[in-house]
Amino acid sequence: MSDTHDEKTHPEAGLPGGDAAGRLGTEPVGKLLLRFSIPAITGMLVSALYNMVDRIFVGRGVNEIALGGLSLVLPLMTIFMAFAMLFGVGAANMISMRLGQGRRAEAENALNHCFFLLLGAGLLLMAAGLIFLEPLLSLLGAQEGSGAIAYARDYFRIILLGSSFSMVGFGLSHCTRAQGFPMITMIAMLLGAGINMILDPIFIFGFGWGVEGAAWATIISQLISAVWIVYFSVSKKAVIRLKFSTMRFSPGIIFQIVSFGSAQFLLQFIMSAVQLLYNTTMGWYGAAALGVANGGDVALSGMNINGSITMLILMPVFGINQGAQPILGYNYGAKQYHRVLRAYLGAVGVATLICTIGFIIGECFPVQLVSLFAPKGSDALMHFAPTAMRIAMIMLPLAGFQIVSSNFFVVTGRPRTSIFLTMLRQFLALIPCILIFGKLWGLWGAVAATPVADGFASLLTALMIAFEMKKLRRQIKEGA
Repeated sequence: MSDTHDEKTHPEAGLPGGDAAGRLGTEPVGKLLLRFSIPAITGMLVSALYNMVDRIFVGRGVNEIALGGLSLVLPLMTIFMAFAMLFGVGAANMISMRLGQGRRAEAENALNHCFFLLLGAGLLLMAAGLIFLEPLLSLLGAQEGSGAIAYARDYFRIILLGSSFSMVGFGLSHCTRAQGFPMITMIAMLLGAGINMILDPIFIFGFGWGVEGAAWATIISQLISAVWIVYFSVSKKAVIRLKFSTMRFSPGIIFQIVSFGSAQFLLQFIMSAVQLLYNTTMGWYGAAALGVANGGDVALSGMNINGSITMLILMPVFGINQGAQPILGYNYGAKQYHRVLRAYLGAVGVATLICTIGFIIGECFPVQLVSLFAPKGSDALMHFAPTAMRIAMIMLPLAGFQIVSSNFFVVTGRPRTSIFLTMLRQFLALIPCILIFGKLWGLWGAVAATPVADGFASLLTALMIAFEMKKLRRQIKEGA
């Protein structure tokens, strides 16, 4: 059945033909994936680049131990991201499905709820972080005498001030994409990334503010991105508008948003726990394995560098995932299952290609990649980080399939399955591997835990998605 045939025969669930959301059910799937994924990939890639550039400037403008300080606060920043995804991704999934069903008023009310949930969560987290800053820093996994903890304190104290900007901008960007406007989200990310890249060298090198300069550059860029997204959301160009006068408070809508976003929330929250465990493990085993007194800080810095490189590779995959989400959600809601299958297979294919290319680059040029962050890195850092990168990336080609497949269960209304697959890789398999392998082989065992967990999770995901594909093909035949 061709996509051209769809355009002639399938009603757009009450949406006018020129509606941006309505095109999700009529345009060819391949064209939609390109149109939605390229802006999302660009935006996510730029976002990863400016985070990586942030660390490059810190590594070059301060020192390699400061990179360890940024690594220490990563679990806390991931918790903030978890709440942004809980409400942002949850509302986006709800919006795309309700638009597909022709229930525009419910979609608009979900957007209004999303804004207040994001704003309120950001303010509460900021207040809690500022009040309990010292107790939180003591839980970050640094060993006694760590030089990285002071950098972590200086950086995170300022990042907290911009928590609401970050959450509103990031959360609403998902809702904008779900309406059929991926370019608006891409522009927001480009604005934030460009401003951050400009301010970083000015604040770090020009003003000599060190890690505090990196933090100020980050929150200013987040503010501007948030202003752009909110401005579009209240404008007449949006399919559904952020309009407080039409908001009708509903616990049911909040429950649905939380339900749709719970898988991504758990993913981020568990990632925070894993990051904390990694930080602690690096501190425990770093000194003994690397043979230097500050081996724990060096190992933290090395893992920060490797994490930045890996995130640069995975961000385009997340972009594909985000680009496919409104296509999958709309067409599943409209019961166009053949289009759902095409969108899923296309997203998996491109995601796997990106991960494979990243794997080849990481395995062939690890020393050069590490040197971007620390051109004058210590012998201990240059011994640890490149080797750790090669080990950690062994199963990277499978990551794209695992990420897209987990999200597939969310957009088709089965968040529990997605939660299980998410927990399998990030918690049920990875944490035991870190603890057991670390106990057996120390620092290098902890590094090897990631590819082992990735391989196991990908295998089980493949088995579960095979059954889902059979069900989807059966639905396609029944519809035909």
